This record gives sequence, C-alpha cells and structure tokens, in this order.
Amino acid sequence: MDIIIRNARVLSMDDDAPQAQAVAIAGNRIAAVGSDAEIAALATPSTRIIDAGGATVMPGFNEAHMHIFGGSVSLNELSLFGVKGFDDLSAAIRAYAAANPHLELLVGQSVDYTVLSEEERVTRHHLDRIIPDRPFMMVAPDRHTAWANTIALEKAGILHGRDVGVGNEIVMGDDGLANGELRESNAMRPVAIMSATGGREGLGVGTGGEPECVTAAERTGDIAVLKQGLAYCASLGITSFQNMDGNLYQLELLKEIEDTEGLPARVRMPFHMKNFMPLTDLEEKAAAWRDRFNTDKLRCNFVKVFMDGVTEGETAVFVDDYAHKPGWKGEPLFSAEHFNQVAVEADRLGLPVAVHAIGDGAVRMVLDGYEAAIKANGKRDSRNRVEHIEVVHPDDIPRFVELGTIASMQPTHPPGSAGLPLEPYLTYIGEERWPYAFAWKTLVDAGARIVFATDWPVSPLPPLSCIHDAMTRKPWRDDMPDHRLTLDETLKAYTRTSAWLEFMEDRKGILKPGYLADVVVLSGDIEAVAAEDIAALAPKFTICDGRITYEAA
Repeated sequence: MDIIIRNARVLSMDDDAPQAQAVAIAGNRIAAVGSDAEIAALATPSTRIIDAGGATVMPGFNEAHMHIFGGSVSLNELSLFGVKGFDDLSAAIRAYAAANPHLELLVGQSVDYTVLSEEERVTRHHLDRIIPDRPFMMVAPDRHTAWANTIALEKAGILHGRDVGVGNEIVMGDDGLANGELRESNAMRPVAIMSATGGREGLGVGTGGEPECVTAAERTGDIAVLKQGLAYCASLGITSFQNMDGNLYQLELLKEIEDTEGLPARVRMPFHMKNFMPLTDLEEKAAAWRDRFNTDKLRCNFVKVFMDGVTEGETAVFVDDYAHKPGWKGEPLFSAEHFNQVAVEADRLGLPVAVHAIGDGAVRMVLDGYEAAIKANGKRDSRNRVEHIEVVHPDDIPRFVELGTIASMQPTHPPGSAGLPLEPYLTYIGEERWPYAFAWKTLVDAGARIVFATDWPVSPLPPLSCIHDAMTRKPWRDDMPDHRLTLDETLKAYTRTSAWLEFMEDRKGILKPGYLADVVVLSGDIEAVAAEDIAALAPKFTICDGRITYEAA
C-alpha cells in the first residue's frame, strides 16, 4: 500500500458501505475501505500512514461549475468583496493602485451592484473621483457587469459607444457618452484586453475563440497563472472540476501541465458554442476536441451555451416582465429555433449540453431545446444540464425529470447568502417569483438530480463554505419554502452526483475498491459540527489520482 488513512469517519458515498474507519490506496486506486484493523493489516514498511484524528474522510470535491483561467487570474487582482460605501471603495482602489504602479489596467473583482447604496448606481464619474489618471475597471460578482473610468473607456475606444451585439450593452449617459457601465462580455472585452494577460482568460467566455498572437513569454506566464489556480483548487479539497468556458488555448495549456508535472485535479472542459458560430463547429471542433482530449485527467466532452445574462444587469430572460420594468422581459442570446438546432445537433453527436439560464424564460427555452433533441434523435442518456436556474416557472419543474435534465446550481448565489445583498435582485424579480427562486429543494423533491458548485470566480471557491451556505440559507419571507437539503444530499451533490453527471460514476465520486484515489481529509467531523460551523473546517490532505496534491502545514 502507498497510503493508508486511519482513525477516520469515512463517508464513502457508497450506498453498499456508507461508513468506515480507514482507506487504503495503491497507485492511483482505492485498494480497500474498512475498519482500522482490516486496513492496518495491509500496511508495508513504505506505506505512508495518515491519522485523520477522527475527522471526515470523503471523496474529493467535484466543483461542477467554475472558470479556471479567470479564477486563477483573479487571485492576483483586487477583491472588492464586501466593500460598502464610496469612501471604502476609494480607499481600496487607491491602495491597490499604489501597490501596482506597473499595471496598464487595474482590475477590481466582486464589487456589489449596490456598493454605493441601494439607490445609487456606479458611473464613470464616481470612479474618476477615485482614480482619474489610470485605466480602472471593476467587475460585479456575477462577472456579467463591469464599471470603468473615463480613461479606460477612452483607451478602449468605447467612450462614444459601440454596437456590441445582442444581449450586450455599453450603457450611455444623458451626455451622449458611455456612463461607465458595461453589460456582458462583448461590452467589457475592449477594456479587459488592456490587462496583464491581454484578456486571454476571458476568451473562453467571451468568444469561445483563440488569442490572435501569444508570445512564448505570455504563454509561460499563462501557464504559471493556471498552476497557481490549480494549486489553490487542491488546497480546498477539490480533485475534479468542470469548467464552464472553453477554447483550444486553455486545453493545450492544461495538457502541457499534465504532460510535464501532472494536473493536481481532473479537468472537464467544454466547447463553448456562441450564437455567431456555424452549426458545423459542433462536429468539426467540439467532436474533434472530444477525441483529442479524452483521458481521466483532461477531457473535453460537452458543449457550453449562454442563453441569457443576469438579473441585476437586466439581461436575464423571464417569462413575464421584470417587476420594476414593465414591458421588459430580457433578450435571449439565441432564438428558440437556433438553440433547438444546437441542442439537436449536439445530441446527435453524443455531446451533452450545459446552458447558462438565469431567468425562468431562459430556463424554459433550454428545456424546449432538450425536448426538441429527444423528438429528433430519440430519448437517450444525454445528461444535459441547466446552469444556475435562479428562477424556474412552476410549470417547468416537472420537465426536469421528464427530460432527464440535471439542475446545476450554486448555493453561494442566493441574495442574502454568502454576503450578497438582497437588492436590487428581490425588487427586480418581484415577490410572486420569490418562492421559485433558487428552488433547490423544490426541484429535488420533484425528482430532479442536482449538482452544486460556486461558479468561481463569481463566488468564493472553497467547497466547505459553499456547503455551509447551502445548509444555512434562510427564506426571504416566513411563508416561503425552506430550500435546504440534508447534509448527505448536499455532499452527494458535490461528489457522487457530479461524477455521475460526467459519465464517470464507474470510477470516481465514491470511495470504493477499484475507484480512482481522489480523497479529501478534513480537519474535523462534518457530521458532528453545527451547520453554522462547517465553513470553519478545512482540508488537511487532498489526494488526487493517488498523489498528495495538498498537505496542510
């Protein structure tokens, strides 16, 4: 045996043997799961013995929705998470600017839409008062809206506005100039390309395309950034993640890391289908990438699509009007006919589809597309998914089971959770939609499968914090449903079900002999601590593919 973990509270996620005391690892596989005595008998003089001290040992976390390149870049950018008021915003930006005199573009992340107040929206004029002489852009937690100062807009060539396509907007002021608010990636990209990475981390989301020209030094720098992000994932107990933006550049960088020193986490990447791409790209690129990248460590075997934007930016798509804006339902990024064609063709090629759909109108369009695929190609085990589902129309809840569609949701996203403000979200969707917002338990009770994740860097990445948010969420009103799941359901949504979603349930997501050795050892017993204290737990060891990828000091 290479590694034995003993004196543990093993949560195997295996229905046949849900709990044990010890785990033995040989090579990259689980060799045995059982009692301390049974596993101790397998030790050899060279076996590494890990004493868990009575703490939880479980399958490594599988982050089902994140963005590795953007998240890795954000580790070195200014975090404005939790900053409130003009004075605190000003102090944070000025301190970051003083500490980074070399940066062409200063970037702040995770700033609340209501950073000034619930009534006042940020404009370039506010930012000019803080930092008038250096380009600055700050991005909302959802990364669908940004605000830039005047010099950034000027250098990007968008101060006088520009057509940025359907569902994207450079918001204009009464003076005929851009007011600083940039909605969606097409509007943000002209500024973002001035950053240290040239905006390469945003191409997977923004265009699904490749950088025009990358020098050897830039490529080396991008690999270093990704390695930092991957090490961060390992430090949080993550042994697998499913990326939600993709391009060939990211795949090749990750392949180089795997070939040279080994990836510390298993990566599933998508082909990102944008509304301007020809349908033939699904066969000529997506299917070809699936064949080229198809190992247990790096796979590219699904299609990602954006159907709408976000509620706070008024770019989410609803069945009925926004509560605060009569006559506006949002504008989908794909027509119904176009998306149906994408869903049918991807399904014909055996490619699962994952679609960002925030509003109930977008969710319905996605489900309609999956239904069209079934009618065209016959029912199969497609494991298609809907990402976020911030609001679902009650008529569409049973369709998740009927169509075999997975709900991919983020416990860190409900307003009022994880430090997020209630407004303007609650006002925008209106009280009638509140019971159907972030309706995890309603979907699960209807029979839908669910996976959990953070959407990092949209939300903080630590899975234990996300699990805490899932277990401590409070209803917005006393008569609203309690959407918390049990701890067992929540942990499975982060491990076993996520592996099933990847068609890898035969080799990971469970601690069972013969399965891949992806394990996390926690600092305490997650079943014994109060829900409020789960976030205080931390990984002590992360093991991926039988290799210790993180060990706490």
